[in-house]
Amino acid sequence: MNLFKFVRRFAKLLLQIDTRLLRLEKAIGRIELRQSMSLESSNLNDHEFQVFSEWGEDGIIQYLVRNIDIENNVFVEFGVEDYSESNTRFLLENNNWSGLVIDSSQANVDCIKNESMYWRCNLKAACEFVDIENINRIIERNGLTGDIGLLSIDIDGNDYWLWNAINCISPRIVICEYNSLFGPRAKVTIPYNEKFNRTVAHYSNLYMGASIAALTSLAREKGYSLVCSNSAGSNAFFVRNDVVGDLPICEPESAYVESKFREARDEAGNLTFVCGDERLSLIGDLPIFDLDTQKTVKIKELKI
Repeated sequence: MNLFKFVRRFAKLLLQIDTRLLRLEKAIGRIELRQSMSLESSNLNDHEFQVFSEWGEDGIIQYLVRNIDIENNVFVEFGVEDYSESNTRFLLENNNWSGLVIDSSQANVDCIKNESMYWRCNLKAACEFVDIENINRIIERNGLTGDIGLLSIDIDGNDYWLWNAINCISPRIVICEYNSLFGPRAKVTIPYNEKFNRTVAHYSNLYMGASIAALTSLAREKGYSLVCSNSAGSNAFFVRNDVVGDLPICEPESAYVESKFREARDEAGNLTFVCGDERLSLIGDLPIFDLDTQKTVKIKELKI
């Protein structure tokens, strides 16, 4: 066997292994889903499990779609990178939902389109750098308006401002990343910057996003209720008031979870494993917008 044939066979074998691992991953997810369905608990965190989501979001989403009347099984998610880790992929592959995913990297979008699930499922992947001026046009250009099932926002920056700007769709469930470093009570977000990049903004990668209280305030303005945070302290879940039904409604103080993950970097880009209040001190001199006072202050001036 010459070298070329060997390499081809080896590549084919690796692809087969990857495919089988993916099938196994989804099969385990279905087992966890069945176990979740047998639980009588109304505590959403009891239903957490992870298939494609970063933490336990897959399980919470499955609980919500079972307990909410959803007429249009369509999602929108942005900030998905190559879609190997996302909040909507289990919905796509297990529940046969349709959807639109958006990422700013063409390489990531190409990777998504090259996967077999892209032809097996009804998914659109768009390469766009979203901002408050273009987000509605991007969604509408991809054929989505009005009532949809779910919106997931995780862009490590302008999350509050993007959700505030979206008015072309009315998702029944909204998942939005929050920054637990800003505490449970302060209604704050980073000031809007169209070109915001968390690593450029501060080497630590900790300066981003909005507090859970700020997102809950915006949710109420848009007609949504906070129903939980994931147990990792990174994503808040909101349900549209007309379909919230008997789901538990939370205040941000009770839903809030302080994150324990230690993702801070030094100026060379190396993980420092900083935790607790030391994380906030790294970004204390940076500006934050206070929704109550409508003023920009330094983070270290906040009462957290």
